[in-house]
Amino acid sequence: MKRKYLPGTSMLVLTLLISAGSHFCQTAQATPKHVQIGDGVNGPRGMVWIDSGQFLMGSDSDKSQPNERPAHLVSLDGFWIDQHHVTNDDFEKFVAETGYITTAEKKPDWETISVQLPEGTPRPNDSVLVPGGLVFISTEKPVSLADYSQWWRYAPGANWRQPNGPGSNIKDKGNHPVVQVSYEDAINYAKWAKKRLPTEAEWEYAARGGLDQATYAWGDILKPDNKAMAHTWDEASSAFPVQSAKVLPGTLPVKSFEANDYKLYDMAGNAWQWVADWYRPDSFVIQAKNPSNHNPQGPEASLDPSRVRPDAPTRVIRGGSFLCSETYCEGYRVSARQGQDPYSSSANVGFRLAMSMEEWEKLTKD
Repeated sequence: MKRKYLPGTSMLVLTLLISAGSHFCQTAQATPKHVQIGDGVNGPRGMVWIDSGQFLMGSDSDKSQPNERPAHLVSLDGFWIDQHHVTNDDFEKFVAETGYITTAEKKPDWETISVQLPEGTPRPNDSVLVPGGLVFISTEKPVSLADYSQWWRYAPGANWRQPNGPGSNIKDKGNHPVVQVSYEDAINYAKWAKKRLPTEAEWEYAARGGLDQATYAWGDILKPDNKAMAHTWDEASSAFPVQSAKVLPGTLPVKSFEANDYKLYDMAGNAWQWVADWYRPDSFVIQAKNPSNHNPQGPEASLDPSRVRPDAPTRVIRGGSFLCSETYCEGYRVSARQGQDPYSSSANVGFRLAMSMEEWEKLTKD
């Protein structure tokens, strides 16, 4: 059975506690009239203009999960979206200019963490509430895929500069997606960049590249002519999550694989991407009842009965990562979605940004 969620802050605290010794179907045409990439004058540099249009959001395919159903018609105004993930180089400029300190670099705040845990969970000693993030550690042999704690751990010292913990670094990886960034970090970067996170609807419309209801951003075959189209787990080499600890998987440079038909890179694999919406597994059920569905913004708050605390804050992540595989997590499918604690950070979650034409025009006038 494939799990639907990445580990979040709840796992972080549980690990710390252990360390401390505490116990329709309507056809919709989405093909753009043209593809325009901004150059800083005719649109924001490095962003792609996505024409307004309609598309079927979600999926009713055999591969789809309940939280992707039903497929429903959505219309959107045109928007700009980054051609690729925000990179380490991009993020470094932000930090250098602002002095920003990421979530993973700060001491965990118990009040923020505790809302992800069972009520009454005792507060651990302050000595174990140390800055860090979640990292993939692999296993030596096949394990139950129902227990993600066997291949994830909380690593003190892990952050965007040291995505896999102390001893790791981003040297010569300036063009890789920045990871170990929380939703809060992404929002703060977006404010600095005078952009915003895309809505979930904008993200999926862009990711589909005009291919209505295709399984992947490039079509319906995962590896056409046996060619990899995204950076995901290589099942031919080893079954997830078995991997040599000396050769752990990680991100690749952006643009390592072909762009989709909207000239967007890595809309599948490499690193998950934060989007603006709150997460609910029944979001599409609710959305499908709306007769207009124009520029949907998602639910007003998160709610997920499958979690320990159903009302705990969770935001949507999209696109999958280098850890997604056919046997465990097909997050690289274009309709796949998950919820994630907005204050958590991990080695396989990053983001890209968006902007409306009105926002761009205002920016150029200021």
